[in-house]
Amino acid sequence: MGKTVCVINQKGGVGKTTTAVNLAASVGMKGYRTLLVDIDPQGNATSGFGINKRKLDLSSYDLLTKNAKAKDITVKTEFKNVNVIPSSIDLAGAEIELINMPSRESNLKTALSLIKDDYDFIFLDCPPSLGLITINSLVACDLVLIPIQCEYYALEGLSQLVATIRQVKNLYNKYIDIDGIVLTMYDGRLNLTQQVVEEVKKYFPKKVYSSFIPRNVRISEAPSYGCPVIYYDKKSKGSEAYLSLADEFIKKNKL
Repeated sequence: MGKTVCVINQKGGVGKTTTAVNLAASVGMKGYRTLLVDIDPQGNATSGFGINKRKLDLSSYDLLTKNAKAKDITVKTEFKNVNVIPSSIDLAGAEIELINMPSRESNLKTALSLIKDDYDFIFLDCPPSLGLITINSLVACDLVLIPIQCEYYALEGLSQLVATIRQVKNLYNKYIDIDGIVLTMYDGRLNLTQQVVEEVKKYFPKKVYSSFIPRNVRISEAPSYGCPVIYYDKKSKGSEAYLSLADEFIKKNKL
């Protein structure tokens, strides 16, 4: 049975979706059967794999609210070993619809349980909030991966996120664990970057990945071409960083 990894940070603009897309692609390139589930209403992970979210018959909205089968929604991509359950704007209304549903926090876990054996890793790209969609992700996952940008407000709100993870662990998912912290937008020339790294390591001892994700124009350009950076420019510093992160992630989470 594969592992489900929730990529989460309720603070926007930290490289969450970029990390979900590029780590999933890098893990797939290294030979592991990979699924990315886009449960962010913005659908950026969906378009990041070249899928037109305006032409979908079914999406993760149907998975969460309509009991649709994951296999019927899954899109096979052109990228090695990577499938995607795409998102659409319909998902924006799911928070309200979930409120009155029985076992509302477990819908995603139930849906993914039918296909978990088909993959080595399932990555969940969460919305930048701590609502019911994110709670569903935390209930469904085995591991939590937290991208943090190397900027002044890096740790803002993290205590709330950790408290939410702890609450989910106590109430719904005793197996959940923080896999690690990924530092993004890294620029080693800046004193601020070094200060943020030190603070994060103090806050999360032994949880920080040694592979840092740099500020890199290729990482920023790749989504507009509908592909992960390792397919857009494999020799770029951004690609090298995500491939290194994938190696570290796989070594840490050997099946």
